[in-house]
Amino acid sequence: MARRKFRSNQRHEPVTERSFQEYAYNLPAPQTSRAELLRLVRGGEDTFLELKVKLSNPERIAQGIVALANTGGGTIVFGVNDNLRVEGVDDAEEVREELVRICREEVSPSLVPFIELVSFDSGRRVVAIDVEGKRRPYQTRDGRYFIRVGADTREATREELSSLMEEARPLRYENVSVRGAGEADIDEGLLWSFVREFEGDAFEPNSVTRDYPTGEVLKRELLLAAGNMDLVLPTVAGLLLFGRDERVRELLPRASVTAVRYAGDNAQSHEIERVQIHGNLHTLYESVLRFVARYCDLWDKRPSRASSSSCAGGDVAGVGGARGAGAVEEAHAYARANYQRGAVEEAVANALAHRDLALRDRPTRVHVFDRSIEFVNARRTAGFAPPAQRAIRYGIPQRLNPQTLAVFTSAAYGLKLPHGGLPALLRRARLFSGRRPEIHAFNDEFRLRLFGV
Repeated sequence: MARRKFRSNQRHEPVTERSFQEYAYNLPAPQTSRAELLRLVRGGEDTFLELKVKLSNPERIAQGIVALANTGGGTIVFGVNDNLRVEGVDDAEEVREELVRICREEVSPSLVPFIELVSFDSGRRVVAIDVEGKRRPYQTRDGRYFIRVGADTREATREELSSLMEEARPLRYENVSVRGAGEADIDEGLLWSFVREFEGDAFEPNSVTRDYPTGEVLKRELLLAAGNMDLVLPTVAGLLLFGRDERVRELLPRASVTAVRYAGDNAQSHEIERVQIHGNLHTLYESVLRFVARYCDLWDKRPSRASSSSCAGGDVAGVGGARGAGAVEEAHAYARANYQRGAVEEAVANALAHRDLALRDRPTRVHVFDRSIEFVNARRTAGFAPPAQRAIRYGIPQRLNPQTLAVFTSAAYGLKLPHGGLPALLRRARLFSGRRPEIHAFNDEFRLRLFGV
């Protein structure tokens, strides 16, 4: 950090002001002296300085610029070899123009850097580009994020990228481009059934130049894709909402749901069935509800004892009350517990829309027990407990994925979801079963348990 402080003292004016002068008004800006540049180079490469002999690989240069911008800013000097000797560049003006192009077209969001050309008495000229990351995180054109660690440039890990997202609100992990995804991975039927619900209001068919411009609508109108020019890179939210089921499974395997039916009241009981559910959010929601309905009865209102007994089957007696004297002690078929339909639907929707996808190896899980259903979701505990746990009971939002939630809960998405959020869920479940649902957050997991009757 001492090196960075020394360098910042050498600047005569703020970087942003000098960039504005240079590129907006073509006004002369104060230049870095040769002695100042040599002092900078003699220290060698570090977190804030990279040395290049020449500009030969625009893709690698874009990665270096992104890394510096994501790590607090820095400088790349062209025309200096590995032995810290000044060799100069053949055409300094051409290097400058290429750097401007890279910052505009190969980096997202685009950068407006300050670029200096420094001449020496020997006739050699070097080019220095000063990068300042004001709108991080930055990514390359192909949707990759890089950081600078010491003298090395490397791709950011999921945890490092998540930290960058936290600093750059409202940009969140759902806005990250999915590597390997493209326009062909989007389920056009699902996307356009959603978009056409807004025809005449938000969506104007006459404003597009061709029929069904999927990439254009996804990127420019829904903000669910990134990329420059004709490149379409669906974001995590875009792929989860409108991706083809098989491609979501391949590209976002951690977005799956594990559903288990236990023959007992805890996870140590014998497993009756375990399934792994994959697909976009529309598919996941409907599939999870079908799994729950296979083992539970969902009611809009609490059933009477007679109706619940008739639904239980012939092998089990006295559902909703005490077993009679003639009841079988060791029944092979258990009574189906009853749950309020809206509470279960809200619980499934919340689990899918509020997942913390930045956490690895923590899939969403649905555990169906004899007398309760547990929903387990990945959620970073830090900053969420305990005040936030109490706040969400009152409906104070703690949303990780606002874009995903907005589309998922929209009537245009095609799912009939209950309204009211967590407060309504808690109230419906309590009035139906007579027991207050349990909420816990620990070990980076959020757990919600609903009790049946």
